[in-house]
Amino acid sequence: MEFRLELAGLLGIGLFTSTACSDAGRPDHTGVLSLGAQRPSSEIAWVPCTATSNEECATIAVPVDWAHPEGEKFDLAIGRLPALEPENRIGVLLLNPGGPGSSGINFFITGHRIPDTSILRKRFDLVSWDPRGVARSHPIVCDASVILPMPDSFPRSEREYQEWLAYNARLARNCRARTGPLYDHVDTPSTVRDMDAIRAALGEEKISYYGASYGSQIGVNYAEEFPERVRAMALDSIVNHSVTSAFRFLKTKTEEFEGAFYEFVAWCGRTQECKLHGRDVAALWDELYAKAEAGTLIDPATGEPLDEGWLLSELGFAVAAASASRWLAFANRLSSLETGVPLAASRFMADDEVYENGFHDFICQDWKFSIRNFHELDAYRRALEAMYPHTHMQEHWFWILTCLGSPIQTTNPQRRVSAPDAPPILLVTAKRDVTTPQADAAAIHRQLKGSVLLQQDGVGHNQYLRNTCARQYIETYLTTLVMPPKDTHCPSDFPP
Repeated sequence: MEFRLELAGLLGIGLFTSTACSDAGRPDHTGVLSLGAQRPSSEIAWVPCTATSNEECATIAVPVDWAHPEGEKFDLAIGRLPALEPENRIGVLLLNPGGPGSSGINFFITGHRIPDTSILRKRFDLVSWDPRGVARSHPIVCDASVILPMPDSFPRSEREYQEWLAYNARLARNCRARTGPLYDHVDTPSTVRDMDAIRAALGEEKISYYGASYGSQIGVNYAEEFPERVRAMALDSIVNHSVTSAFRFLKTKTEEFEGAFYEFVAWCGRTQECKLHGRDVAALWDELYAKAEAGTLIDPATGEPLDEGWLLSELGFAVAAASASRWLAFANRLSSLETGVPLAASRFMADDEVYENGFHDFICQDWKFSIRNFHELDAYRRALEAMYPHTHMQEHWFWILTCLGSPIQTTNPQRRVSAPDAPPILLVTAKRDVTTPQADAAAIHRQLKGSVLLQQDGVGHNQYLRNTCARQYIETYLTTLVMPPKDTHCPSDFPP
């Protein structure tokens, strides 16, 4: 949902525990040399991230264009949390939280999303980075005055379709002028090269890797490009970068969206704390959606009309988060929209702000869908609305529409993946993940021979953060190289 400006992440199963502990310099049962305090020599000059922090930050110089490695360079920002048990240190675990456009340093290093009690925190140096074009790593910037007039509703006419095309072209020109040459080099293969440059700068022959959401696409591409440099790889909430059909892309996500919506409705029906408990939640949602389509749904927080695209974004954000607090808040939000009583005010950017906005660029360099005209796009909408009467069409239509008419060159279009020389890869999915559906994870599982697919039988995006069972399997694999048994399922933590 990042593209929506923050709305745009044991039922008989024997869990493994990590008991590996060996003398420094001897192979332990992971098959990897336990280096202890003797880390490989590194060319990185680490400094505290802040005056009072224990986190370490640094930069390394990498090419703007990897096709010309001797050309212009920029500083790629990286962060590290050294292993808490250096005597049992396995190596480096690189981490990416997804996005595209998310700061790995903010999420994993200064954000401490992996707690000190985790075996990963104890036995690995945790290293993450701000990918090129993001935050501290030469961010892609655009004028807020160009971003803000975004026609963020799905086009319902030829005129609205042409407005989208004109907006995409105008935004790309502005962001390229504001950002400079890096704007044309933020595709995933460039990020993969950066990732390997981090490995080399750390002095590591091999790395372990955890990537969530878009981070899974980075991981797959790294395993294809540098299979001999992978010790272990766990990919969570899998992006399927092999889908070339726009309709199939939309249908897979909308089917998952409709299913997650029914999960929310059922949860509200059995949860007395839900503001809408005892109500026909589906009927209320349909009523609000119809008002949004007609332009008569007023946001009590702003006094402005709320369109159906934004309403779907809020639903998507809630079901992807999959927590009691988020679902309670969303129920309160629907009640607020019904009664007109505001919950909180909204903040909007001033027109003269410069805003970091790499999403369009990241997506358009990696994805290309063939849409001939408005009538083809509208036919997809009508077909999906007939199939899925409540959610109509999952908001990832934005991934398709945002590149139409844009001058951004697609340098890394969709394709089947193959990494036969990489070690077995752990893939983790959920029964209902509206952002990266289970069907997409299954597709990548079929393409990556030797991979193991672990499913969490609930709702939500990013299973490491949301599910105890999945987290334990991920940690066990990364530390011991022991995979879950084939066809393993984890029970849902939420909804229970």
